[in-house]
Amino acid sequence: MKATPTEIPDVTILEPRVFRDARGFFMETYHARRLAELGITAQFVQDNHSQSQRGTLRGLHYQIRQSQGKLVRVIYGEIFDVAVDLRRSSPTFGRWTGAILSADNKRQLWIPPGFAHGFYTLSEMADLIYKVTDYYAPEWERTLIWNDPQVNIAWPLADGQPPVLSAKDAQGRPFSQAEVFEE
Repeated sequence: MKATPTEIPDVTILEPRVFRDARGFFMETYHARRLAELGITAQFVQDNHSQSQRGTLRGLHYQIRQSQGKLVRVIYGEIFDVAVDLRRSSPTFGRWTGAILSADNKRQLWIPPGFAHGFYTLSEMADLIYKVTDYYAPEWERTLIWNDPQVNIAWPLADGQPPVLSAKDAQGRPFSQAEVFEE
C-alpha cells in the first residue's frame, strides 16, 4: 500500500496494490499491520455505507466527543472528499484538504479524529464505504457549514449549481462559531 500525505500531513491518501487479470481485480482494502507500518494504528469499531446521487453534498460532520477517525473509500462512482482540521493546537487548524476518490482509482482517504468530514458526489451515483474509530453518537454530532467563507473549500460544483443538502447540513455552523477540539 502506498501512502501520500495531503496538504495536511495527518490526512493521508492510501493507494492499495491492485492485482488485475482477465477476470477482474483483487486488492486488500484493510490490513492492520500494513497500515501500522504507515503510522495508522487506529482501531475501527464500525463500518458505514452511504449512497448519494450527483450533486449531493454531505457534511461537514464531526463528533465533538467520541471523535471519529475515518478510513474512506468509494466502491461505485466518484466523489470529492474533504477534511477540515478542527484541532485548535494544530498548525493546520481551520485548513481543508480534499481528494477525488472513485471506484476506478481505488484510493482511500485516512482522516484522523479531530476533523470535520464531507463529500460531494461527482458521478451520477456514488457508494461510499468508511470505517470509523468510534461509535456514532448523535448527541455529540456537529455540522460545519459546507460553504463557510473562512474555510473556503473549492467544491467542484456541477455547472455552478448549489448542492443537494439535507436540512441538517444546510443549517451547519460557520467556522467562527463551531465547537472545536481543544486537545
